[in-house]
Amino acid sequence: ANSRNQLVKATCDRAIRQAYVGLFVMYCVLTVGCGAVANSSNVQGKRLFMAGQYSQALQSFEKAVQQDPQNADAYYNMAATYHKLGASSANAQYLNQAEVLYNECLNRNASHTDCYRGLAVLLVETNRKDKAFTLLRGWNAAEPRSTDPKLELARLYKEFGDTQTASDLVVDAIKQNPRDARANRAMGMLREQQGELNLALDSYQRALNANSMQPDLAAKVASLQQSIATQYAGQPGTRSTQMATTLPVPT
Repeated sequence: ANSRNQLVKATCDRAIRQAYVGLFVMYCVLTVGCGAVANSSNVQGKRLFMAGQYSQALQSFEKAVQQDPQNADAYYNMAATYHKLGASSANAQYLNQAEVLYNECLNRNASHTDCYRGLAVLLVETNRKDKAFTLLRGWNAAEPRSTDPKLELARLYKEFGDTQTASDLVVDAIKQNPRDARANRAMGMLREQQGELNLALDSYQRALNANSMQPDLAAKVASLQQSIATQYAGQPGTRSTQMATTLPVPT
């Protein structure tokens, strides 16, 4: 009788363990599934955004938030869309909504580079330059080992004419990570704008070595090589455009 009871107990314990394992697996599948569905909605929303169908894009991004309320990209994408609509129509309500959503994004991912950039652009556009600097300086102080805050802060300094501070920040970023493609590209832009074409070319090539998937940069390198050859031939060289601040795009 005791043996039979022990056998029954062992069978029950095994069934309970299997049930727990099954529930755990189901939870993992559901969690991953929600994220995958939300990402699918984000992708669809970006396609609509790029096609200029902003209302439909917002619907996709809102669906992504419903599917995964912690998806920072979905909040950023909504913010970027409202930002685009607000800037193009001078609609203060849309711009306010964009600002709220940018902050919702950062609440979920305090290291979201695109979101920091978008929010900084919005603050500048709404005549709050000081708050934009405060935002990016705070991010840089919170993540001193990251190159992204330095590069975004350098971009802002450059926009307001402080090339020296921008250069210093980019140099710091390169010291932290000499193979950072964005940092080397930013250094190339600064050097090119200062007329240091050979140094700019070197920085651009370093950026391409770090990340070869930059077709626009590869084209720039070819153009710059031609400019240097022309300059050495005694003809006037070309200068690049400024580091223009642009509206954010969904990620």
